[in-house]
Amino acid sequence: MSIQIDIPKPCKSCQESKPLCFDFSMAFQPIVDTRDNSVFAYEALIRGLAGEGAAQMLAKVNEDNRYIFDQSCRVKAVELASRLRIPCFVSINFLPNAVYQAATCIRATLEAARRYNFPTNRLIFEITENEELVDKAHLKSIITEYKRQGFKTAIDDFGAGYSGLNLLAEFQPDIIKLDMAMVRDIDRDPVRQAIVQGILGVCKALNIDVIAEGIESLAELRLLQGMGVHLFQGYLFAKPAFEQLPAVTWPVDEPPR
Repeated sequence: MSIQIDIPKPCKSCQESKPLCFDFSMAFQPIVDTRDNSVFAYEALIRGLAGEGAAQMLAKVNEDNRYIFDQSCRVKAVELASRLRIPCFVSINFLPNAVYQAATCIRATLEAARRYNFPTNRLIFEITENEELVDKAHLKSIITEYKRQGFKTAIDDFGAGYSGLNLLAEFQPDIIKLDMAMVRDIDRDPVRQAIVQGILGVCKALNIDVIAEGIESLAELRLLQGMGVHLFQGYLFAKPAFEQLPAVTWPVDEPPR
């Protein structure tokens, strides 16, 4: 059964953009829900065809190709999500400074969803908090339009960048992802525990879900679970897999000696 989606007319940038001059693909890493040991979502992470990491690929992005790069990433993520038959959410990073008009710049994403028969209500768009934002009002308009379209929105790397809680005062995404620097060794750091507890309180009041990313140890996991977090991403569960869905390892506590 094909999905019926209304496609807006293209904006000027859509019509004038040139093809991207380098190739890439995506790796996928699961975001898990430990309440029932299920996969909540898979994040699509850009990779080079020869295995280059995200940093190497992003270094190729400039003012001239930013728009088409952002659009191409969305299309590739939807294409692979459909091919891999991902049954849950797919989380896609986007560059807010590459979105000129939110209602029309979403055209390529909607076209890809229709072409590959992937439900748009299973898409999450992530904005990285440590990307300096020139215009918060513009970002707010993007978030508002994406929510209107039925997408979920998320702030990635929360706590690592320019805005922190000030950003939440301007707009409220569906999800925040705690930066790995905030959760690293949190089981041994009372200061980080206090900060994260405060963030969790704010998110609960605003009805925002929280994902703890970069989880690498069982001690970090158990501490955060005790604080009420149930969505996690990190090497403890699975490393990203190139154009594949990696198997998830569900941690088990060691029996007492």
